[in-house]
Amino acid sequence: MLALATALAGCASTGAAAPTSAQYQAAQSEVARLTAEANQNALLAPWTGPYGGVPPWDRAQPAAFPAAFETGIALQAAEIDAIANNPAQPTFENTIAAMENAGRHLDRATLLSAVLAANVSTPEVQALQAEWSPRLTRAGNAITFNRALFARIDNLHQRRASLGLNAEQLRLLERTHASFVRQGAALTPEQQERLGAINTELSSAFTEFNRRLLADENTAIFINRRADLDGLPQSMIDSYAAAAAERGQAGRWAVVNTRSSVDPFLTFSSNRRLREQVWRAFKNRGDNGDGNDTNAIIAQIMQLRAERAQLLGFPTHAHYRMDDTMARDPARAQELMMRVWRPAVARVREEVADMQAIANRRGDRITIEPWDYLYYAELVRRDRYSLDQNEVRAYFQLDNMVQGAFYMAEQLYGLTFHEITGQVPVFQADVRVFEVRDRDGSYQGLFYLDNFARSGKRSGAWAQGYQGHETFTGRTVTPITSNNNNFVRGAEGQPILISLDDAQTLFHEFGHALHGLLSEVNYPGLSVTPRDYVEFPSQVHEHWVLTRPILDRFARHYQTGAPMPQSLVDRIERASTFNQGYQTVEYLSSALVDMAMHNRPDAVTDPDAFERDTLAAIGMPREMVMRHRLPQFGHLFSSDSYSAGYYSYLWSEVMDADTWEMFEASGNVFDPTAAAGMRNIILAPGNSTDRAEAYRQFRGRDPDVNALLRVRGFPTE
Repeated sequence: MLALATALAGCASTGAAAPTSAQYQAAQSEVARLTAEANQNALLAPWTGPYGGVPPWDRAQPAAFPAAFETGIALQAAEIDAIANNPAQPTFENTIAAMENAGRHLDRATLLSAVLAANVSTPEVQALQAEWSPRLTRAGNAITFNRALFARIDNLHQRRASLGLNAEQLRLLERTHASFVRQGAALTPEQQERLGAINTELSSAFTEFNRRLLADENTAIFINRRADLDGLPQSMIDSYAAAAAERGQAGRWAVVNTRSSVDPFLTFSSNRRLREQVWRAFKNRGDNGDGNDTNAIIAQIMQLRAERAQLLGFPTHAHYRMDDTMARDPARAQELMMRVWRPAVARVREEVADMQAIANRRGDRITIEPWDYLYYAELVRRDRYSLDQNEVRAYFQLDNMVQGAFYMAEQLYGLTFHEITGQVPVFQADVRVFEVRDRDGSYQGLFYLDNFARSGKRSGAWAQGYQGHETFTGRTVTPITSNNNNFVRGAEGQPILISLDDAQTLFHEFGHALHGLLSEVNYPGLSVTPRDYVEFPSQVHEHWVLTRPILDRFARHYQTGAPMPQSLVDRIERASTFNQGYQTVEYLSSALVDMAMHNRPDAVTDPDAFERDTLAAIGMPREMVMRHRLPQFGHLFSSDSYSAGYYSYLWSEVMDADTWEMFEASGNVFDPTAAAGMRNIILAPGNSTDRAEAYRQFRGRDPDVNALLRVRGFPTE
């Protein structure tokens, strides 16, 4: 890259004096002083307690974080200063490995605060995030823009062939160098100053977007009459009553403005007026022209992203974000998405025709609108497949399906889960904790499970790693990971029944957890896989929900205890591709709009207008909307992580579908050979080897796109 050569030439011409031993000793002394101070702070200190140390949730109060951040930032800066000012010639150990070990104390505090922000976002936590997110970003910028540090990294990179590194060390060096360049280490000081300001502004904008979206998601539609709940299963009615009581409205029912609360209402409520009201509230989150409107923030984020991409030498933000992915280029992602989009839209037209026909047959005298789609799709499902989601839900108790996920992990990978809730601190009373052991009885890690929706918790479902596997310091650090869901509570003492979709979400997030728990990475810097790979291990585990071994043992009727009958399983399997048009178009429209808005050199200034125009251009069916409209698209605007990357679910699904066909072809869904390949090649190495090459090693070839089309019931090519 020309910018790199220019910047390095500039570094060489500065005439800066080489670090002296005195400078290095002073830096080391400062590290020792600040380390001693940090070790006295519970939020910064190495974790203590059983299992090699656990997160100190009992000490993680918002008021304690500012002092921890102050000390942690100072210590991290001193550690980096010591590395950069080392007068010895750069080596892998004194530079790259030392960087892997720097910032540990601050990482612990930022992890604790991030988990609180996602799960128990009180006003105090929100204020903490607003104040400290930009300051933490500036601390990160200082590392990236440390010219002496980057000079050492670049020195090693230029000499990498002669350093005698093993394959993993070489990959870490190359990825560290590439990451620094991608983040602006090779820019001029003036360019770095502007890039640092952009990064800080983005951090503040992300925090504010999150705050506004969460505020809208904490609202609810209150229902006063029991008759207005006609069609809803009793378990959902009970959950809406509990949600109202939690909000001080006992005796009423509250449909909270989150997907886990809204989708069941849209599926089962026979009250079309209320369906429309609930739908509009949900789809207009962040788009109401009030204090929680996010459109101006999105425009600001887009402008900053466009400027940053150009500053770093990329034509668009999409090219910048995809530079380190499997797809590599926006055109390849776009090609895959459009290959699936066309048959998906055709399928939606068929689904709408079926729904309109059943509405006409019932004499409903309506034209299908977006708030009708899920309701009439359910009627078609019942009519065509004699399949009622309430009938299915009766066999999916939440606790049973958690045990089913554990059973899957045992059969595939030899892992066992033993509950230790109450023995270690948690951030909220609902959180359960499990000790994980390998098939030989050795300790593998800890798993935290937070299943329930509550005020102040972000919507959706996600996995969060607390601690990754590593060995490079000579001590084995074992993984600690978590799953966070938003299942709705029922009445006190009643079993919690979830839908088939919910069960698949549970297994999906558990797949992420398994990816972390089974890691054998030596260096933390090689634990994070490309964005368009990371969903593969999660998505593939969804398939086990409907396998006979799981259903026979864990899908038992909540009243009778009887296993799910084969006749019901057969009906579920016959309906497996039902409504795939809706599900695919809902997702893909979001991914296509994401790519369109980020794959352009200029910034989108009117998100609403851009969304409308893009959907019209790709032929979005009028009877439905994107899964995530731009004003509430947290994947894109709560951080950079999924921006120009929402396509990654589809990219990963190609590998997931292709892998599942291998298990099915074996005749054993727990085939030990395939499972061993999954563990040893797909999950354990993290990013210590190239992931495309790893898949070819695992499968013997590249993934087959037709496998994805077959899973979704679309014509193959």
